[in-house]
Amino acid sequence: MPERARVSSAHISSSAHYTGYVWYRHRLADPAFVTTFGRFVHKLLWPVTWGARVGFGLDIEVFLLQRHLQIDAQLTEAIEQQDVRQVVEIACGLSPRGRRFCSRYPQLQYLEADLPAMAARKRLLLHGEGWLDGRHQVRAVDILAERGNQRLSALFKDLDRTQPVVVITEGLVNYFPLALIEGFWSRLAHELGEFSAATYLTELYPDLREHPRYRQLRWGVDLIGRLTRGSYPLHYRNHEEIVAGFRRCGFAQVQVLDPSADAVSLGLPPARLPGLVRVIQART
Repeated sequence: MPERARVSSAHISSSAHYTGYVWYRHRLADPAFVTTFGRFVHKLLWPVTWGARVGFGLDIEVFLLQRHLQIDAQLTEAIEQQDVRQVVEIACGLSPRGRRFCSRYPQLQYLEADLPAMAARKRLLLHGEGWLDGRHQVRAVDILAERGNQRLSALFKDLDRTQPVVVITEGLVNYFPLALIEGFWSRLAHELGEFSAATYLTELYPDLREHPRYRQLRWGVDLIGRLTRGSYPLHYRNHEEIVAGFRRCGFAQVQVLDPSADAVSLGLPPARLPGLVRVIQART
């Protein structure tokens, strides 16, 4: 694989430390998920996030919570109403979701996956706390790899194709150019097509140019790009483009959810501005 593509895949992990601390701050994660670096970055960015919240009504942590809790709600529905017992979370970072859902649902098989360094860190974390077992595992994956044991298809080799599965990516999509991430979605849809039923849950930030805070959003996107030594492109202009994009990649049913509209049911304060993040539920 070209070195340039590998760099695009490797620069995301630093943001995982920040979000790991955010989940802990909002009582979604155990202290074991907090890193010194995550705490440092949160403190470093506090003046910026405070200014965005007070000056423009843009609360970065609320956006993170909206997407995280909306994905949780969709996953809960899949487990309780569709009898899903297999979950794969790609680009898991320091997400506490696997730990929380394995504790809540003893029938669940939960496979977390990330780039080798982050996967090793997550594996050590879970093992050190006694949470790693036959039901809850961590593996290395590179979503851009076309061959080798870290390619996407290798991640699914031990799953039961006769049973439904849910695949989750959070905090991944907007770090990649659209053509690159659509390539991943196409390969994912192909893999999920082999299961009796399959659902993909992800979030993305569309290019909502009509949003009243669009200028501030663009400034924030540029800041994220500099902090993560990459880029943060916004994908699609509206719901119709999102649905069309996912269908091009091989997903038959696509639902676009706006977590800001469900804020109260997600346990969050009512949204004061139109939402910026969308959660996608796509089925093969």
